[in-house]
Amino acid sequence: MSGTHSDHPLAVVTGASSGIGREVAILLAEQGYDLVVCADDAEIHTVLPESAGLTVEPVQADLSTYDGVEDLLDAVGDRDVDALVLNAGVAVGGDFVETSLDDDLALIGLNISANVHLAKRLLPRMVAAGRGRVLLTGSVTSMMPGPYYATYSASKAFLLNFAQSVRYELKDTGVTLTTMMPGPTDTEFFARAGMEDTRVGRSDSKDDPVEVARDGIAAMLEGKDDAVVGATVRNTLMSRATKPLPERTKAATQARLTKPLEDGD
Repeated sequence: MSGTHSDHPLAVVTGASSGIGREVAILLAEQGYDLVVCADDAEIHTVLPESAGLTVEPVQADLSTYDGVEDLLDAVGDRDVDALVLNAGVAVGGDFVETSLDDDLALIGLNISANVHLAKRLLPRMVAAGRGRVLLTGSVTSMMPGPYYATYSASKAFLLNFAQSVRYELKDTGVTLTTMMPGPTDTEFFARAGMEDTRVGRSDSKDDPVEVARDGIAAMLEGKDDAVVGATVRNTLMSRATKPLPERTKAATQARLTKPLEDGD
């Protein structure tokens, strides 16, 4: 069910067809938000059933491109945005010297350019309205080097720095920006990245995307400005424990989890 006029607050959620983004969209609907949800696959049209009194508008668009972001912005129109969830992202697994240039550039387009583009266009109207909540999906890998998915790790480091900087600029505007930093989560992420044959990809101890989404939405709605680590105490401890380590040690630790496994490993 779609529409443009409603008395409900409006939330825009990217990467909402599966995983953490889908769970975020469901939780926001439960909170009474109208939704504009976006992803590049047809599953975006089946994210949420029709909810009595709520407007749910799916947008199938490739946010790794400028035109795709503009398609989403056209769907939002001139409506006030009460919650903006910048969740869409992708990884490219493998040795950087062997991965596809097109894949890496598409990653940068989605993970970095699309988030900056959407924030640049939607944050000013939120500031003008004097209210709003922004949730940006980062990653614990933003705090350490990420061998064997180098462009993904670097993109999340950009997003963390970007969020911290913009968050400071937004103080006293009525708009808050919360960074959600999950660890490995049980989604399609590893299959899409070609990282199923890694220790982290094979691990049975991934977080539940429902719990990650619940943590992130709770922090966003409370207006928390500090970064949060979704779901498990383990992720919090890992993020704190890696801070004092030399970068080379961090890289080696991460590489053990992300390097493609040989037969017999």
